[in-house]
Amino acid sequence: MNQKMLIITLEYPPQAGGIASYVYNYAKHATPESVVVYAPPLPHADELDKASPWKVYRRRPYWFLVWPHWLRLFFQVFRIIRREKITRLDIHQALPGGYVGYLIKKFKKIPYTIFLHGTDLALATRGSLKLKNFKKVCANAERVVVNSEFLKKKLLEHVEITAPITVVYPCPADTFSSPVTPEKIAKIKEQLALQGKKIILTVARMVEGKGYPHAIRMLPEILKEVPNVVWLMIGLGPKQQEIFDAVHKHYLQNVVRFLGQISFADLPTYYQASDVFVLLTHPDEGMEEGWGTVFLEAGASGLPVVAGRSGGVEEAVENGVTGVVVDVHQDKAVIKAIVDLLKNPEWARQMGEAGKKRVAEEFTWDNQLSKLK
Repeated sequence: MNQKMLIITLEYPPQAGGIASYVYNYAKHATPESVVVYAPPLPHADELDKASPWKVYRRRPYWFLVWPHWLRLFFQVFRIIRREKITRLDIHQALPGGYVGYLIKKFKKIPYTIFLHGTDLALATRGSLKLKNFKKVCANAERVVVNSEFLKKKLLEHVEITAPITVVYPCPADTFSSPVTPEKIAKIKEQLALQGKKIILTVARMVEGKGYPHAIRMLPEILKEVPNVVWLMIGLGPKQQEIFDAVHKHYLQNVVRFLGQISFADLPTYYQASDVFVLLTHPDEGMEEGWGTVFLEAGASGLPVVAGRSGGVEEAVENGVTGVVVDVHQDKAVIKAIVDLLKNPEWARQMGEAGKKRVAEEFTWDNQLSKLK
């Protein structure tokens, strides 16, 4: 019997971010006829879905007036299973997706795998009731997949796992390693008035723990050392208004270019047009970055990184080789790392080349997904 899997995710392109990238590339490296994706609706999603050789169902997963809200997701998944003849579930966002997997297994005898990414583990273990339900979800899973050794260790601190635990490192899409034409880069620079500028790039959801307020606070000091710096922000999220307000408060409107949501296919151009990738990740109320795919996207693009020390970031960034890992509360050290990379192009080039080599040797999807066979 041919296997057909349904991937259930609440983060998926065109949304930017590590989980969205992980799910998309996981689907891309499966046989198209064997995979179906469930994801929330997003602006401009139709174009991406039409270009994908696998089927994507876009649905709103929650009811607002009926509790539990995620029951809507359960009924949607139930219908997709019948329509598509699904034989297994791959579930991201352990709660509420794990509830759905548990019930589907109970009623339809369909096995499920839970994929954990970092913040979802912190949310699933916050509170005794959630932890109890999370343990039940894991106990009935066929396999648990985590995105770093750090996250595996954190998981085992909370839950005794009998199912196999597999570390599958998220990898950048193959397109990040392919050179973008000079014409495309020139067009981007012309559109955004970036000629003659030193370009800092950040690609991340605008949520807690990504370090946007820290970077904004330090940017005036960076400007004193590198007056022609420009900061490109790519991503959306619940904290975006606070971030806009902070940019205005520090009179940085002419320095920051907020690009919002960018087509996934266009992302490599922005990486390769930039001089340094900066994402000041940090622990926040018990939640930490489980991994950091964007750091490898930067590496595959030949771009050095400055990364905030948090969770599994130090597995994604080889400190002093592919980038610099910093404590975001040590302003002087962070500013120095960014300024040094902007002022020393040869050092930046060496780190970028090291990042590109490391991705090619260790972090390819074929390599990582072979662990699940």
